[in-house]
Amino acid sequence: MNDILFVILRRLRRPLIVLIIAYAVSVWGLVLIPGVDREGNVVHLGFFHAFYFISYTATTIGFGELPFEFTDAQRAWTIFCIYFCVVSWAYALGSIFHLSQDQTFRDAIMRRRFALRVAAQQEPFILIAGYGQSGIMLARMLDRMGWRLVIVEMRKDRAASIEITEFERTPDFLAADGRLPDVLVDAGVTHRKCVAMVVLVGNDENNQSVAICGTVLNPSLRIIARGHTPIAKGNLDSFKNIELINPYELIARDIGLDLCNPGKQHVIWWLSGLPGGQRPEPLNLPRGHWVVCGKGSFGRYIAAALETAGVTWSFADFDFGGGDGGAERDHHESALEVLMAAGLEHAVGLVAGTENDALNLATVTRARSVNPGIYVVIRQVNAANASLVEAAMSPLRFIRAEVVSHKARELLTSPLLIRFFRHVAEDNALAEKTTKLLVQFVGNNVPFMWVFDCYTVYPGLKQVLGPDTAPPLSIGDLLISPENNAEHLNAIPLLLLRKKQEFPCPDENTRLLPGDRILFAGRRNVEAVQKRFYLEPSPLAYVRTGVEPPRSWLFKELGRIRKRREHDLRIEEYAKHSKRSR
Repeated sequence: MNDILFVILRRLRRPLIVLIIAYAVSVWGLVLIPGVDREGNVVHLGFFHAFYFISYTATTIGFGELPFEFTDAQRAWTIFCIYFCVVSWAYALGSIFHLSQDQTFRDAIMRRRFALRVAAQQEPFILIAGYGQSGIMLARMLDRMGWRLVIVEMRKDRAASIEITEFERTPDFLAADGRLPDVLVDAGVTHRKCVAMVVLVGNDENNQSVAICGTVLNPSLRIIARGHTPIAKGNLDSFKNIELINPYELIARDIGLDLCNPGKQHVIWWLSGLPGGQRPEPLNLPRGHWVVCGKGSFGRYIAAALETAGVTWSFADFDFGGGDGGAERDHHESALEVLMAAGLEHAVGLVAGTENDALNLATVTRARSVNPGIYVVIRQVNAANASLVEAAMSPLRFIRAEVVSHKARELLTSPLLIRFFRHVAEDNALAEKTTKLLVQFVGNNVPFMWVFDCYTVYPGLKQVLGPDTAPPLSIGDLLISPENNAEHLNAIPLLLLRKKQEFPCPDENTRLLPGDRILFAGRRNVEAVQKRFYLEPSPLAYVRTGVEPPRSWLFKELGRIRKRREHDLRIEEYAKHSKRSR
């Protein structure tokens, strides 16, 4: 609000001064110039009457001479006041119109409206700082999952594109520098409903600035930031609430894990995909000699992963230049020489990982001219070049923006899934078991993830989680349909979290205790079905006993009468049986 007032006062200072002077001179003139009443006595207008007259005269309304007819001197002064005040008003109105078109003023108004909308938020939201390739992908995924979003983007063209992007609920957005503390405060970084902040501003330096600023303003807020340099990792590791996403490290991990154990990698990729999408195909990377093109951060991470996997590798470092035809031919020949020197002819795999999509495509073309059967891993830098990269027919391509957005989504929506991945990476049998269960209950699609919390505050779980409950509540009870207890829900338990203990792929007979959290993977409708177990005891009572308890008062009373009669009959039968036995 102070910014708006400052801009108004700064832009309208002169017009206001001119208008005040015009009114002051006009009023004083009318007060000082004498008039006459009906009896011919000399009179002077008071300040109130003079201001009243000038007000409707200067605004071109016109009302008449008061309280008596004016003298010629008063009328001459009035003529001067009319032109003086009208010109002053024209100057002021022109300045006001110019102010409405002033970009600084409009930005201040938009920022104020944005801050008010964010402050009025009554549902949990996620703050995204940066609306580049990664920000766009993440925002779309979170929007489809039902999350409320607030976006801050430095570039105005990117921020404006939010309005024309198809969202289920258009996010609140602001075109401003997220590195400024005031901007983050307006965006809701200190808001009680802000669940997390994802920092995808640009380079690592800017990401660090925004992430550190956010954690200083709100130390308890969860912050997820992108970064791949050792400096970024070193600076942000000291903050406990900041989680760093290194896309190059994630890509290298997938390649290294597939070379060592394809089954583990396939399960991780399967569960990391976009829910509802098609199951990804196994990578099946060949073991042997690999050629890595590009000695940047990406190439170094890939080389380290290959070495850890126990395969040989070599760098092919070259520069594709331009110029005349002869120069281009020389460059082509030198590039082939570099590739050949790196062992391309006998290599089983090639990683085209430079910072330029055109260079990566050229590398793939040259490599296949020598080794047509080579396995190609291509890095796509710009998401807009998807059609060009797809034309290369590469079995495996990586887009940094996709890797970052998918990882951020996992951290935000399925934090227990990250813990499950750690167990998969350490246990071969777990990967095989998970694959079989997914095929059996989910099919070939990417499953939806959710967490079932066993808290006694829920009415439906309060009674069944007691220590004396017989039979005890088990995970299998949560996988039975409350509509038909003979139907198994299409979902599997991935992880049971009990205090500080983790149990991957727990058995369905596992007893549940208060405070347990279970990560499920299954089809879209199963989560909504399981939520019925929270609301009332009837669904769980039905799946455990097969008898659906009455819900209305009348049927509850009838149920009690039926139970009393059954009890009396059992007593009579027991008495008859006892007499016969004697």
